[in-house]
Amino acid sequence: MKDQKRSDSKEFVGNLKNGIWLFGLSSWVFGITDRSIASFADGYLSALDLTQLFTAATFFVAWLFLKPTSRDLS
Repeated sequence: MKDQKRSDSKEFVGNLKNGIWLFGLSSWVFGITDRSIASFADGYLSALDLTQLFTAATFFVAWLFLKPTSRDLS
């Protein structure tokens, strides 16, 4: 019985990690898209626009590397 609870707990935590990661992924994609549209809306890119896009893209790539690994529970 205790092993079943541990297995369920590990599965819940794994699903929670994946859910948070997917939510973050969609948030970063939305943020980069929004920032890109705002940057190109006036017809030219300023240094501030480029800095913001580069920073967002860097954090997005870092978020990709934080993907939780799936482990076999058996």
